[in-house]
Amino acid sequence: MNSIKPIYISAFAILALAGCGASKQVSNTSTLVAVSAPLNIKKNAPINESDLKRWSHLDIVKDTIPGMSVDKAYSELLKGKKGVTVIVGIVDSGVDIEHEDLKSVVWTNKKEIAGNGIDDDKNGYIDDIHGWNFLGDITKENYEYERIIKNKNLVDEKTYQDAKAISDKKTADATAGKTRSEQMLIALNESDVTLVRHFGKSVYTIEEVKAIVSQEPEMQKSKAAMEQMFSFGIPIADLKVAVQKQLNGFNTVLNGENLKTDYRKVLGDNPEDITDTKYGNNNVMGPDKNSILHGTHVAGIVAQTRNNTMGGDGVANNVEILTVRAVPDGDEYDKDIALGIRYAVDNGAKVINGSFGKSFSPQKQWVYDAIKYAEKKDVLIVHAAGNDAKDIDFADNFPNDSEDKITEFADNVITIGALNFEYGNKVVARFSNIGKINVDVFAPGVKIYATTPNDSYKYLQGTSMAAPNAAGVAALIRSHYPKLSAQQVKHILMDSGVAITTDVVVGGKPNDIRSFATLSKSGKIVNAYNALLMAEKMSKK
Repeated sequence: MNSIKPIYISAFAILALAGCGASKQVSNTSTLVAVSAPLNIKKNAPINESDLKRWSHLDIVKDTIPGMSVDKAYSELLKGKKGVTVIVGIVDSGVDIEHEDLKSVVWTNKKEIAGNGIDDDKNGYIDDIHGWNFLGDITKENYEYERIIKNKNLVDEKTYQDAKAISDKKTADATAGKTRSEQMLIALNESDVTLVRHFGKSVYTIEEVKAIVSQEPEMQKSKAAMEQMFSFGIPIADLKVAVQKQLNGFNTVLNGENLKTDYRKVLGDNPEDITDTKYGNNNVMGPDKNSILHGTHVAGIVAQTRNNTMGGDGVANNVEILTVRAVPDGDEYDKDIALGIRYAVDNGAKVINGSFGKSFSPQKQWVYDAIKYAEKKDVLIVHAAGNDAKDIDFADNFPNDSEDKITEFADNVITIGALNFEYGNKVVARFSNIGKINVDVFAPGVKIYATTPNDSYKYLQGTSMAAPNAAGVAALIRSHYPKLSAQQVKHILMDSGVAITTDVVVGGKPNDIRSFATLSKSGKIVNAYNALLMAEKMSKK
């Protein structure tokens, strides 16, 4: 799939490290105690709206919410400290760099003169003032299995047959999916009409729906239906759009349109030639702001301005966002990702967030080479684990940092699973991929509130949201301890995390209960407070 999209309705659609002498940034840490997971603690009341909007910043002990203790880190460790500015590369669908809560943190290429049509810095990209758009005007793309079906020469016979099996299953599933989506849309629209008439307003809450007392059959039916619709966790208007988009997708598969269009043609490059780099443009917002919701949200999680009364707060307060537009609605091309990583590295990014992934990667070596290049340049890549509720120790999930799913070829990639805001046996997001070997650590990824295009803010969820939460903490470390290497920061995020030792529900299946410790390499959840304490300790070695 493309950018690991926020999960809307998938349920329905069925320190032993070498120090390097950084200057001290946090004082008197010897008296501070690291955060650890409490046993048998449970929140006494449902999470309120103000806490939900910033739950990933809260503290697991004080707030009984499995956040990353970001607020605690700022108030107790970083007060009065600024650190150095860190460039964070957002390789994604594009970012609304005009957003009220992001425009002050947008990276600017000081070596380039805006609008003169000249490649002033001679990096091969003309007027790349705020990043580069490797997609040009493309918004929609094929999935990789579709591209393989269209051109079997991309892969070996076994991979082709694997892609064909998925294609056949998608076609079979589309028939049933179309029926379910149509039924859901009918229920949504009919129930919404009834409740709008009842309330006398177009927007209402789940609490108001639950409070309805009526013996009228139509009202009882509408109440029950809408309670179920609210369970998906997004506004009803957005749910209608999501279901319609899903239905459109099923229709596209059933009529074969998904295999007919060559979306790439408009770029004019050869996607099978990594040396053909003269394509795309400098418009990092793309041709349509609606297509950059994902990247804008990801950027906001990392860097939306803290404590300015707008929307939510970013994790890191001294960063610049460098935008690489390389992830369409569909699957990203390996070539774009490889060149995008190199672009971000060459322009000073010290952390790169990759909230995308797919099951096939015909040119994965190009991406592997880019990852190795980033490692040589001391750049940390934070990657989302994926939203398929699979064990990626066995299932393919690209890009990765191991050709055999066992031995890593680089130590600068950290893969992030997603947490739910409910501490207890449901702390793992029902959609999150897992993997004792190939998932490194978990971070908040359910109902994350952040920037969306046109000065708006929304809750979205997915490992796509967990990755930038972790990337934000990585940026904090690199800001205050700039001499620590990418590899050291990776292991700090893993080793300093809060260990969860209890059993949890996996994949949203009540009968699949496993020890949290078996779901990732670290068995922990990212904690900014602990990470900074560990970074301070390592900086003294």
